[in-house]
Amino acid sequence: MDVRAHARSPSLNRAQRRSLLHGIYAIVNAGPGAVALAQAALRGGCRIVQYRAKGAWSPEDARALRDAARSYGALFIVNDDWKLARTLEADGVHLGPEDVECAQLPSIRAALGEALIGFSCGTAQEMEAAARAQLDYAGVGSVFATASKADAGEPIGVDGLRRVAAAAPLPVAAIGGITAENMHEIRAAGVAMAAVLSALSKAHDPQAAMAGLVAEWNAR
Repeated sequence: MDVRAHARSPSLNRAQRRSLLHGIYAIVNAGPGAVALAQAALRGGCRIVQYRAKGAWSPEDARALRDAARSYGALFIVNDDWKLARTLEADGVHLGPEDVECAQLPSIRAALGEALIGFSCGTAQEMEAAARAQLDYAGVGSVFATASKADAGEPIGVDGLRRVAAAAPLPVAAIGGITAENMHEIRAAGVAMAAVLSALSKAHDPQAAMAGLVAEWNAR
């Protein structure tokens, strides 16, 4: 059954968008099936979808993902490319130290206006820079070992995640090897969001997999 939230306006302000930064955060790689996978995640209850294109991206797919997210009342985030996020009128962008230097963050914050900015933080200095630039959330991980990101580094584990979440000046999105089986540990660590990629993309039934992830998150 397709349980759809009310479609929302594309012109939410930043505070309204920030209020949606909680729960399961689906990352969908560009390529064949990206739109169908995002739609399955949305039907399963996910309300944050990131479009990640490490190589070529599809303008048609990007717009389709954006429109699908809006129809479910969800956030649409673009990975890496803040200018693309602005062109698409996305809800936000997710950046990392490999994409921009910390010194660039204040100017990007000013350029994006009401859009959200997430930043992958691997050090206390990067977290402090993100907070000073008034960004909206921090991506932290890899929590567990993952093959989805070649440069993920050594896993920090749940204890490391808990320490970061307790000290972070921004809401935290945990990432790296997160599944329904370990979701209770992630939720208990005090984070705002749990980002998943393989747990969705490798599932036999992505909609059911997402529904299970959402249920595990909400059970804690």
